[in-house]
Amino acid sequence: MPVHNSPFTIHNSQLFMSKNGQQKLRVGVIFGGRSGEHEVSLNSAQSVMRALDPDKYEVIPIGIDKNGRWLTGDVVGTLTEGKASHHATLLPDPQATGLMQLDEGESVGLTAVSQLDVIFPVLHGPYGEDGTVQGLLELANLPYVGAGVVGSAVGMDKAIFKQVMTANGLPILPWLLVQSKDWRRRPYDILSEIEAILAYPVFTKPANLGSSVGISKCRNQDELRTGLDEAASYDRRIVVEQGVNVRELEVSVLGNNEPVASVVGEVRPRRDFYDYVAKYVSDDSELIIPADLTPAQSDEVRRLAVKAYQAIDCAGLGRVDLLLDVENGRLYLNEINTIPGFTRISMYPKLWEATGLPYSQLLDRLIELAIERHEEKKRLKTTLD
Repeated sequence: MPVHNSPFTIHNSQLFMSKNGQQKLRVGVIFGGRSGEHEVSLNSAQSVMRALDPDKYEVIPIGIDKNGRWLTGDVVGTLTEGKASHHATLLPDPQATGLMQLDEGESVGLTAVSQLDVIFPVLHGPYGEDGTVQGLLELANLPYVGAGVVGSAVGMDKAIFKQVMTANGLPILPWLLVQSKDWRRRPYDILSEIEAILAYPVFTKPANLGSSVGISKCRNQDELRTGLDEAASYDRRIVVEQGVNVRELEVSVLGNNEPVASVVGEVRPRRDFYDYVAKYVSDDSELIIPADLTPAQSDEVRRLAVKAYQAIDCAGLGRVDLLLDVENGRLYLNEINTIPGFTRISMYPKLWEATGLPYSQLLDRLIELAIERHEEKKRLKTTLD
């Protein structure tokens, strides 16, 4: 899989012409949300907003608080310091592609804040990375950065992702799915079933949650019980996966119909595995770019990453995580993050930086891809005429 060795360029300068003839595109950056990754989203969004070229874009911050309320105004100040702001909303109406402020007083109404040309979602985890916001944006007929409803939902759900990988002949580790209700009703049967199929250590994971939240490494039955309880507290479905001695590899993928892969990076966590604390709290994991691999290994990692990306109908961007078994050299797909971390020190932009695509140009390319995909969809028939 070829890598671009020089920075990408924006081929169509008209993409920076907004609908009303203004020279700047109005970019709505959505962040925060009802997720355990709320604070991570704030950091990513602030980095994105600072890096968007003010000569090309007018940035419209759109915050979502932890209760799910949409906000406009000094959104970052509201979400971090409790400052005052206005409630806002997007309407699922293709004739009203603007941010609306909710007027609250003697009579409740809507006031237009700004028209929007494209949306840049920076919502990690549930209610943002799982296809829910993407569905709203589809109804509103707004171009948006990243995967569509299907790609987002499949990328978020670890169980369905694994099933799609298997259907496409892509390698994954042995695993099984446990319903949380079954674990609560018949724990001894579930433990026996797991131990008959998998060997310790195993990993327990909520099926539909991001960023290593609720994941446990279990070395014995007592730890397995605790891990299943932890995962069941987050989701109604639990993935139980075979643990192996692996190196953790990551690849950034970019594109719509013809995606390309970055150089390969490796994460070496100081903790037992790359969990939420290792990613966002302790900040002591070692990020190696490029990973120490043979050319053949690197090519195969990148080939698998692009195949997985295409298999779930991903678009725009995705960080693909793979596992390299240190005992036998086998590669396994682990997951796809369709809205990965986006600070300047996050793996997704760092991998592209190492490949020759600087951060600000990466943002340009993602907006270009969003508009390209929207224009392609507009050409499709929506009636039987």
